[in-house]
Amino acid sequence: MASSSQKGIVITIPVLVLSVSAAAIFLFFLLSSLSSPCTCPPSNPDSTLTTTAAVVTGGTVVAEVVDRRISVSRDDIEWVKDQIRANGLHMQDNVLRKGINPRTRAQQLEDLNNFKGISHYEGSEANNHTALPCPGELLVEEHHSNYGEPWAGGRDVFEFLAESSRLTANSHVLEIGCGTLRVGLHFIRYLKPEHFHCLERDELSLMAAFRYELPSQGLLHKRPLIVRGEDMDFTKFGSDVMYDLIYASAVFLHMPDKLVWVGLERLVSRLKPYDGRIFVSHNIKFCSRLGGDECTKRLGSLGLEHLGKHTHDSLLFNHYEIWFEFRRSKA
Repeated sequence: MASSSQKGIVITIPVLVLSVSAAAIFLFFLLSSLSSPCTCPPSNPDSTLTTTAAVVTGGTVVAEVVDRRISVSRDDIEWVKDQIRANGLHMQDNVLRKGINPRTRAQQLEDLNNFKGISHYEGSEANNHTALPCPGELLVEEHHSNYGEPWAGGRDVFEFLAESSRLTANSHVLEIGCGTLRVGLHFIRYLKPEHFHCLERDELSLMAAFRYELPSQGLLHKRPLIVRGEDMDFTKFGSDVMYDLIYASAVFLHMPDKLVWVGLERLVSRLKPYDGRIFVSHNIKFCSRLGGDECTKRLGSLGLEHLGKHTHDSLLFNHYEIWFEFRRSKA
């Protein structure tokens, strides 16, 4: 009887190397998932929200940390103060300095209207190479003075609302009355393209937003959906978007109570149940004028719940804002 020959399995070196590499990458992802911290929004406003992504570069697995912090930290504030001290800086009187052509806003506008500015194309307008000509009133940023407080306050509002609502870049936000985008610019920059929506009635504000703010901030590619309209008509935003945040900054103060309630009724179905938030600034007299019990009942009939009142202090100047928070309490 012929003896049966023994068979063996031969593993080549390249196959072995690939197998070991694959196992190492798998082990890295496994350990990262077990040891990585929670990426929930931070309860401490000074903490940093980070996510860890694994990137393979040249055969090496590298952990890349993405910083998603919104507001400044105590370390940020101390860094600024240290830089001021290190450079021996002291605030001087705000007078025109020597320069190529120092001008106030009024003088800049006069130059633009009379002389097209200090550097311009000569000849007919037919030879003007400007891609998106902008009115002089917008170029000198007169619209930044429309709010009765510093333009920089828009950043304060964004930080408070974004962190209170635990927004991510993938969230959807609707502002009722975004004006010249004092606040909206920061949301547009933070969110994914087309994820910021706004309803605004004022034509001059919209012109400032489209012809100056979005181009000058390099945000045209974000394609925000900004619609001219009034009477709380949200039909142009479609019916398939569910918002993580809907907010109105000082807008309801100038509306009849009846119209505010109409708007809330139309918006409830567009707000994500439980996790979505509505924030209203300054006061909610449209509700409190009904009386405490009636106000609660009216909100409840819409499926809304009042969660509380918040006071938010400004980072840069002596100012605070009051915000009222609501959520959709029914799915």
